[in-house]
Amino acid sequence: MEILILVVTLVFELAIAVYSIVTKQSRSKIKSWTRIAMFIGFMMLSLGKVVVWEYTWGLFAGLLFILAFKEMFALLRKQTHPPRYKAFSTVWKFLLLALTVVITLVPVLLFPQHRLPQVTGPYAVATATYSYVDKNRIEEFKDQGDNRFVNVEFWYPKQAEGTYPLLVFSHGAFGIKTSNTSTFTELASHGYVVVSIDHPYHSFYTVSEDGKVVTINPEYMQEFNNANKGGYSLGEYFELNQKWMKLRTDDMDFVMDTILEQAEQKKDPVYERIDTQKVGVFGHSMGGTASVALSRERDDIDAVVNIDAPFFSELVYDKVTNELTAKSEPFTIPLLNVYSDDVWIQLDRSSAYIANSISNKNFKGAYNVHFKGAKHLSLTDLPLFSPILANLLQEGRRADIDKYYAIETQNELILRFFDYALKNQGQFAPKATY
Repeated sequence: MEILILVVTLVFELAIAVYSIVTKQSRSKIKSWTRIAMFIGFMMLSLGKVVVWEYTWGLFAGLLFILAFKEMFALLRKQTHPPRYKAFSTVWKFLLLALTVVITLVPVLLFPQHRLPQVTGPYAVATATYSYVDKNRIEEFKDQGDNRFVNVEFWYPKQAEGTYPLLVFSHGAFGIKTSNTSTFTELASHGYVVVSIDHPYHSFYTVSEDGKVVTINPEYMQEFNNANKGGYSLGEYFELNQKWMKLRTDDMDFVMDTILEQAEQKKDPVYERIDTQKVGVFGHSMGGTASVALSRERDDIDAVVNIDAPFFSELVYDKVTNELTAKSEPFTIPLLNVYSDDVWIQLDRSSAYIANSISNKNFKGAYNVHFKGAKHLSLTDLPLFSPILANLLQEGRRADIDKYYAIETQNELILRFFDYALKNQGQFAPKATY
């Protein structure tokens, strides 16, 4: 729809320019009525919900309104001396207006209208946001001595009785806490309390309850990009990942402790719905890595979902041989690994994924699922909200898998896994490849 509106608008403006050149008129009633009709037509599409109104349409709607208002004023004004026609001026104005149309439609092209993934559970879903301050940690990304804070968002069953398992999510390297909103909503609709964490200075941006905005730390971003491009020795790469994991797991640990403490008091409509005896953790990319790591540190985590991430916490670096090896401690917690093509092909090729190897006997009980044709971000909601941004972040590599099939199938698998592992409902026997 966005491309169609762009093309139609440019065609109409081109027709107006050609008409002016052919008739040698810089002002005409046809031009005025055409632009007024364009504005009315857009408003009718919006009212008829053919165009789903979002704030991203604001600039384009404003441009159409200004053009229509200008032409309406021209129709009402009596001109005794029509403006002098100049072909060059007509062409120049068309090119300038065409550029303006494209610019005003950039937000819509970046974030096109789309349908939301299906929600299949019986419960209506409510959300809530909180900001937690960790009085035991000083913020390492600032030198002002402030305590570390963490912003979280909950998805939970609305107007439901009883208590439900708690699921804690951690986003990817540059992600945000809403990166997998469709997953959280689907889980909550089936009777889970899901909390997603924004890791300040790792998250692309995060907003506190008081309106404070914190964006990603440039040094961390540079470190991560350099690591992905092979800019560090293996030892330096290992140390960086341990540093990142420490920050992530400390955040998740603090959030879990805070929530479980509040849940025992049951003084809040969110916390009172939590079953503190049933806890799962999951995450995408670096968040998946942190989830696996945290499950080694705590004994109250009952199930883990790792979405497209290496087990950095399961690696040991040998300075003498300059090699990474996998630890030998068995992993006994139910674990589901969901992999895209980007990670699947590295399981037996990259030393960073040596612990993830299907042949690793320490993870012989883990479920491993491969989404064939999927890219790293196919396992988030981003391709739904912004296919262009997803492709750009994946260096122009488009996924071959249908974006709705990928996210909806993943959501179903995660739901079935947690149902089996936390609620003892049904069986879980996923296919190896989807």
